[in-house]
Amino acid sequence: MFENLEDILIKYEDINAELSSPDVTSDQNRFRKLMKEQSDLTPLVEAYTAYKKANQDIADSLEMLEEENDDEMRDMLKEELSNAKDKSAQLEERIKILLLPKDPNDDKNVIVEIRAGAGGDEAALFAAELFRMYTHYAESRRWKVEVVNADETGIGGMKEIEFMVTGQGAYSVLKYESGVHRVQRVPETESGGRIHTSTASVAVMPEAEEVEVQIDEKDIRIDVMRASGNGGQCVNTTDSAVRLTHYPTGIVIYSQTEKSQIQNKEKAFALLRAKLYDLECQKAHDAEADARRSQIGTGDRSEKIRTYNFPQGRVTDHRIGLTLYKLDKIMNGDIQEILDACIAADQAAKLAKMQEN
Repeated sequence: MFENLEDILIKYEDINAELSSPDVTSDQNRFRKLMKEQSDLTPLVEAYTAYKKANQDIADSLEMLEEENDDEMRDMLKEELSNAKDKSAQLEERIKILLLPKDPNDDKNVIVEIRAGAGGDEAALFAAELFRMYTHYAESRRWKVEVVNADETGIGGMKEIEFMVTGQGAYSVLKYESGVHRVQRVPETESGGRIHTSTASVAVMPEAEEVEVQIDEKDIRIDVMRASGNGGQCVNTTDSAVRLTHYPTGIVIYSQTEKSQIQNKEKAFALLRAKLYDLECQKAHDAEADARRSQIGTGDRSEKIRTYNFPQGRVTDHRIGLTLYKLDKIMNGDIQEILDACIAADQAAKLAKMQEN
């Protein structure tokens, strides 16, 4: 696994040298490409450089121990040797993770679709709460959230909502949220005080560029209409809402959140591209079913991934067996601990599979 690291180090040094060349700084496309390569390689190069130093420290300590007779100095050298060995082992594991094949979509923005499932009004309320949870999380990361379409209920719930999250690496973490989320609590409308179970499904799709998904105009029907529901001035009085129908797949996209028909059309096409790209990704995953089942976050979207139990203040992620008793904080967007645990479990599964092969 470590065979090519010296070559990567040489490549990194070549990139740094090229970035300082006047010819490159005057070519913005080339400059951006090299900066991206440099940024991608930096964590690996830093870890490998530290790993080599730790191994050199081990060799130096062993050599000095052979020559040293003073007991106090030998104790100090043994402690330095132990620390260097620990550091080397930790860096070796980090390098293995950094060498894992990267998901090509990880750096992309995402489009998230939340749909109320079983549970009627209570499921719609839960879907709205999940949207707020992701909005607060995105804000904590300084990511931008834009609603594409929302079907709201009269009591503050949402039958469905589709929104874009724009931010560096958004897909790399939010992709673990795809699946069925389950809530257990006593609804406000329930006079008997019985605990109800409701669900909402979450789909996280990487944003697709036009070059990645070609849409034939003959395959699309575009309808324009007045927006419905709550809206500000002009929203409900002009034909600003856009509906796209994609004949080959039957996908229908509706966008009405902007005052401008052009902006709604752009959002609708962005969502359609993401859905078509996601269909292709799902086909690829289906073709590698065994690999998909062995990893976190790439499973079937009908799978129940998490339960939010309000009476106990408990959130359980069923994929990794993680239970946290801080439901209020999680519903307010504090989901980083869950995401980090999912990422760690995914990496461990991939490492184990790589070692099997």
